Amino acid sequence: MKHTGENVVRIEAEALRALADRLAGPMAADFARALDLMFGCRGRIVVTGMGKSGLIARKIAATLNSTGSPALYLHPVEALHGDLGMIVRGDVVLALSASGETEEILQLLATIKRLQVPLISMTCDAVTDVQADKSVRNTSASTLASAADVALDCSISQEACSLGLAPTASTTTMLALGDALAVALSEKRGFKEEDFANLHPGGKLGKRLARVESLMHAGDAVPRVTAQTKMPDVIYEMSRKKLGITAVVDGDRLLGVISDGDLRRLLQQRGKDTLDLTAGDCMTRAPKTIGPQEFAATALARMEEMKITSLIVVEKAAGRSAENDQRLLGIVHLHDLWGTEMM
Repeated sequence: MKHTGENVVRIEAEALRALADRLAGPMAADFARALDLMFGCRGRIVVTGMGKSGLIARKIAATLNSTGSPALYLHPVEALHGDLGMIVRGDVVLALSASGETEEILQLLATIKRLQVPLISMTCDAVTDVQADKSVRNTSASTLASAADVALDCSISQEACSLGLAPTASTTTMLALGDALAVALSEKRGFKEEDFANLHPGGKLGKRLARVESLMHAGDAVPRVTAQTKMPDVIYEMSRKKLGITAVVDGDRLLGVISDGDLRRLLQQRGKDTLDLTAGDCMTRAPKTIGPQEFAATALARMEEMKITSLIVVEKAAGRSAENDQRLLGIVHLHDLWGTEMM
């Protein structure tokens, strides 16, 4: 009993190793063909499966969606009772069945063929014949694999269940093969980090990938003064807006910043004479800035590296050539990042 858990993991790991060997060898051409079909899909990738295979199919559909490939899960029984209309021309169907003989899925084949929708199967029936073009074919393949445009082999030497009955190693290989398709497809599409962020606006992940522009203080909430503003008014503006910093601007052009730290240092050096100065006399002329499209995680890393609590959000002013000629958009403060659960 004490080795059962270990044995289950080893059996499933061996099944994955065998799958990787097939992907690197005899199944490489079929994997590439399946990838091409999914890449060329003008509609959605419809993933279907029954029982445990259905649970894996749901996860594969979810992974495809989150990596930039529109997909949906179709329950085969619900499909037979009205949901078959979810499959339309332009779609691609990915069907999972360990035996390849699941009755509810086989009943969908007529509609799939009538609509001329490409069919990719994942089955665990043994495949023995390798064609000259390195694609895999077997005259004794299951009904589903035989009907598929591309048949992907998830066969295993044994289930990890001690009775050899419960889907364990077989569903693990299906899940891994689904992940392989989804990741390869996202790379083929040129899916980038910013695309991933756009598809995950909620939850902790979405917060970590939030853009600076969605977190920054903007408009009237941004403390700002001109270079001619006297320091008492500068202090009032900083206190009123409660960000511990103010931008010094000429219209919308950023000239510099004055922070609480700058103010303390001036008071230590010049005492009450500080109040006779202007913002232009006291400002830091090369403030730390960030673009509005940068990630919140990038803003946090920059603040930690520079040991500061605020970044000025700017964009290059249109029609202006100077490198430091930037238009003020807002201010992002360390407090604004607390809600992102990165801290």
